[in-house]
Amino acid sequence: MKKMLMVYNPHAGKAQIRSNLLDIIDVFSKAGYEVTVIPTQKRGDAVQAIYEKAGDYALVVCCGGDGTLDETVTGMMQRSQRVPIGYVPAGSTNDFARSLHIPKGMKRAAEVIVRRKEFACDIGNFNKDTFVYIAAFGLFTKVSYETKQKTKNAIGHMAYVLEGMKSLTVIPSYQMRLSYILNREQTKEVEISGKFIFGMITNSISVGGLKNITGKNVTLDDGLFEVMLVKEPKNPMELNQILLAVSTGSADSKNMLCFKTSKIKIESTKMVAWTLDGEFGGNHKNVTIKNEKRAINIIIP
Repeated sequence: MKKMLMVYNPHAGKAQIRSNLLDIIDVFSKAGYEVTVIPTQKRGDAVQAIYEKAGDYALVVCCGGDGTLDETVTGMMQRSQRVPIGYVPAGSTNDFARSLHIPKGMKRAAEVIVRRKEFACDIGNFNKDTFVYIAAFGLFTKVSYETKQKTKNAIGHMAYVLEGMKSLTVIPSYQMRLSYILNREQTKEVEISGKFIFGMITNSISVGGLKNITGKNVTLDDGLFEVMLVKEPKNPMELNQILLAVSTGSADSKNMLCFKTSKIKIESTKMVAWTLDGEFGGNHKNVTIKNEKRAINIIIP
């Protein structure tokens, strides 16, 4: 029999995986897989399991939210020999699953996996860390990892919005110098300096449950990130214009910088808190973010 390693987060989303687990495993077993199941207990468990055990299996499956997927990919990226990954989305937002058109239903997602249509996907390198679809700083970015899981489970996307609104009483800005290249073949860097309240480097069609927020013509295997940087507003009217532009997925050329790049360096005059795929990514003054083109094979419909 073919061997499959399945890692799942029993607390992801509304913990619905517990009532779907047997159906998911049944789909895999009927397709001829011998399934080894590992439930995660704390942050980092999936990274360790994938790094240590993935080489013994023909296929790795993760079931959980974007954070579980992030850990699975992180563990795989640390390996010299990588195994295809199947994803059963079971989180509060499942942004990357939306980008890959993976079905919401867990059993349907499992049925997609056994058909084994593989897609070579770009992955982000953040200093010495890994992210799947977003690295971000500034306004609202603390929301995803500071909002309690019970709150996310109860009200879904609105949890992020409600918690984010609380942070609007104080909007910190960061003096930054950025340098980036437009594509992998170019060596000359573009340099920008300014004060920014928000920035995101993405490889996704959806962020925070909002589609098209990352821009148009997004391709997940082109070796390029979509970058959005929001300048410090001069008054409340500019802030409202920025929030409207972000929420509707439209660019505000006066207050926002939007471009594509395969590599970007960001230097700040003070420590900046980053989030990677919705989880805390540490405080940094200097970061280098690179696109690892088509680094991981993920199974899609």
